[in-house]
Amino acid sequence: MLDPQARRLGEFLVERHVLSRDSLEVALAESRRIGDPLPVVLRRQQLVGEKDLTAAIADALSLRFVDFGETPLHPDAATIVPAEIARRYKAIGVDFEDRKLVVAFAEPGDDAALQAVGDATGYEIIPATAGRYELSQAIDMAYGPENRPTPTLDVDSIDDAVEHELGVNVNTLLDRVLELKGSDLHIAAGSPPAIRVHGELRPLVEFGELKPSQIREMLYAIITQKQREKFENDLELDTSYTLPGKSRFRLNMFLQRDAVGAVMRAIPYEIVPFGTLGLPPSVEQFAELPRGLVLVTGPTGSGKSTTLASLVDIINRTKAVHIMTVEDPIEFLHRHKRSLINQREVGEDTHSFSNALRHVLRQDPDVILVGEMRDLETIQTALTAAETGHLVFATLHTQDAPQSIDRVIDVFPSHQQQQIRVQLAASLQGVVTQQLIPTADGAGRAVAAEVLVATPAIRNLIREAKVHQIYSMMQAGAKHGMVSMDQSLAMLVRQGRVTMDTAIEFCANEDDLRRLSSSAAWA
Repeated sequence: MLDPQARRLGEFLVERHVLSRDSLEVALAESRRIGDPLPVVLRRQQLVGEKDLTAAIADALSLRFVDFGETPLHPDAATIVPAEIARRYKAIGVDFEDRKLVVAFAEPGDDAALQAVGDATGYEIIPATAGRYELSQAIDMAYGPENRPTPTLDVDSIDDAVEHELGVNVNTLLDRVLELKGSDLHIAAGSPPAIRVHGELRPLVEFGELKPSQIREMLYAIITQKQREKFENDLELDTSYTLPGKSRFRLNMFLQRDAVGAVMRAIPYEIVPFGTLGLPPSVEQFAELPRGLVLVTGPTGSGKSTTLASLVDIINRTKAVHIMTVEDPIEFLHRHKRSLINQREVGEDTHSFSNALRHVLRQDPDVILVGEMRDLETIQTALTAAETGHLVFATLHTQDAPQSIDRVIDVFPSHQQQQIRVQLAASLQGVVTQQLIPTADGAGRAVAAEVLVATPAIRNLIREAKVHQIYSMMQAGAKHGMVSMDQSLAMLVRQGRVTMDTAIEFCANEDDLRRLSSSAAWA
């Protein structure tokens, strides 16, 4: 990049408070000294996050920014650049405009790259830019993964940054998650990356132990400067990341023993149709309700977000209503269908769940999704919204329906609890509790689901503080669509999908499970 362009880029970063003036001068001096472009220096010194840098380059050069997660490549444009040129200059065709070719470059200010792509394609080039990781992934998708020979290196002479460039990046690891049909990627210093497959962690020993500097570099490359500052201030970060054309991931970064660690959970692009979830049909009926509170509960990784996304999608496809979601982070992306749907992310679009919900009733919603009810104010607002004619979906990390009801009530001071019992009894419509159970063939996991439907009898038990009696009423409430966890597990055992020994690990009462699993119990 020419020096005037470098200076302009740097000024953009300073104006946006992404880079300090002192850091810019140091980086410019280093760029002049060694002859490397300013973006290369900024990346090497980890002064700017990759996404912020790419966006600033686009602004500085008056270029468009290509988000491969939202912009599909024109099938003819994607491979019009010869593979060798595309890989050498990190460039890919995006679309055609007025007989010109739009091309995304990792370094759009590189005149040699612009000339080479123009000569190779015969088109006048409209340069654009994109994130380096996303661009590399798009090139691999268009031309197939590059077969690189394993380099012979003097390991003692390589610094951490070079080792990272030749070794592993986040996208490579996430590809392995998808190949193995895993749910989570674990990244920790001093250990190989690991993938959770069907509930068990599998280390990827071929990548070796990751160094702290390696992890910091690869993770800082996929977050913005704002997110980086939040992480360094809070020592925690929840956000999302897109692997172009393949999947989205929920990213949680944290510090452990002064090193950065992370867990990334796979979120499919497509919302799973309700009929394929394996849930009782009565759960689908919650999407047809005009108002009230529906809780979806269970431990981390039990599929709560998947169930909620499916229910919201049913509403989105069938009703002309306004849906507001508050999530941390946004996982499944919804498009406007019959409904108008707005999704807000805590930390990006709002400061907190409680802050968002404080204003949500002024936004004319019909349906509200609360990613998690974490505090008294959030729970109180959700109850009020459900009571005043809105349909509210929310999650809790609880193990069964009675515990979920107690959790909501126990958050409040004792002098308020009777009032909350009355309010909850009036507004609650149902509770769905999920667990994912390893299957008998070891090939996956099956969902076991407990369903509470708020019948008049259930509402009376809540109002009269007799929540402990709810479980027995659920076992006898099949005609209302109710299912206890032990009944759900017993059905999986009878179907041969899970073993009795495995079901016992997840049941509420082993004797009940064995009785329900016998033929006589279903006669």
